[in-house]
Amino acid sequence: MFLKLAWRNLWRNKRRTAISISAVLFAVLFASTIQSFQKGTWDHMVDNVVRYYLGYAQIHQKGFWDEQTLDNSFDPKDVPASLYKTVDMSPRLESFALASSGEITRGILVVGIDPQKETAMTGLKNHITKGEYISENDHSVVIAEGLAKLLKLTVGDTLILVSQGYQGQNAAGAYPIKSIAKFGAPDLNKQLVFMPLSLARDFYGTGERLTSLAVNLPGRAELPAALATIKSQLPEGEFEVMDYKKLMPELVEAQELDTAGAMLILWVLYLLIAFGLFGTILMMTRERTYEFGVLTAIGTKKKTLAGMLWAEGMMIGIAGAILGILLSIPVVYYLNINPIQLSGDMATAYEKYGMEPVMKATFEGWIFLRQAVIVFIISSILTTYPLWYIWKLEPVSAMRE
Repeated sequence: MFLKLAWRNLWRNKRRTAISISAVLFAVLFASTIQSFQKGTWDHMVDNVVRYYLGYAQIHQKGFWDEQTLDNSFDPKDVPASLYKTVDMSPRLESFALASSGEITRGILVVGIDPQKETAMTGLKNHITKGEYISENDHSVVIAEGLAKLLKLTVGDTLILVSQGYQGQNAAGAYPIKSIAKFGAPDLNKQLVFMPLSLARDFYGTGERLTSLAVNLPGRAELPAALATIKSQLPEGEFEVMDYKKLMPELVEAQELDTAGAMLILWVLYLLIAFGLFGTILMMTRERTYEFGVLTAIGTKKKTLAGMLWAEGMMIGIAGAILGILLSIPVVYYLNINPIQLSGDMATAYEKYGMEPVMKATFEGWIFLRQAVIVFIISSILTTYPLWYIWKLEPVSAMRE
């Protein structure tokens, strides 16, 4: 009966109530969409690099990340055999080289890999757009699509590589291109060349040495446990273990800055919700002063009136939040399965920072629940005004007004 009376009171002024609920609805819709876009786009960007190349964590010889030379490589036998059994890792031998085709020369990153383990971790085989994937004993390479276009090469052509090998050795070789791969991150797409690990060792003259072990994980949730296991088994002081946040700090910092900007927009929306709700609650309270004075004079308890006003304010906030969430779910879901492909200057700006020009919304329940909780808190705070107003109400003065 109490809630029914509060609901009827709301619709005494249908237009004002509808406008107030709509304001909350659209604010929740915009907040959910913005937060979903912001998180989804950055997750997609990070995964482009993490899943397509870096991995969620890497093991190096101590000091390698500060000075990435072959002289800072390590013998895989120095890593405890138990760790190979505990954690799935992909071995790599990475170094820079000059790639040449005719009169065109580009600086590139050559990566020696175990073809099967690399595919298990990054899905490299699935990125092949032309040609056939390399095998362990091949004398050929996989070249990134963007690099192939820059060098004007295709499958079957020969790639000339020149570099400096282990401990100052000369490194030079000519390798047929067996396949071309396309990567989501434009930066990677313009500089990567993959070759079998044994071929890379011959090219650089490193023997059995590696520059890194990339850790293969199903997702980010497993990272803390994997890092704890790795650090507990590695010899102390000989290796460095880095997660993806340390491997690409610039991208993480850019994400934090963008998140702060998005939060500023969200707080403006929440402020609009607060002003809209407070205006409605203020009008509902002040315009019924005479009514409250009469009800109090005939014996209605102030706590009953205060409770009714509290319920009215909460109903507007909760109704708007529920409708906003119900409208947000199909919108965000659609944007999740149909990402927005950017073009023009916006796409150029994304590619400049090595990011795929795609805006994708994430579809996670906590984002919608968060909006409901925030609106509930805002409504709870604002409805303290009618409680205070009723508490200080004098029946005689109220009826004179």
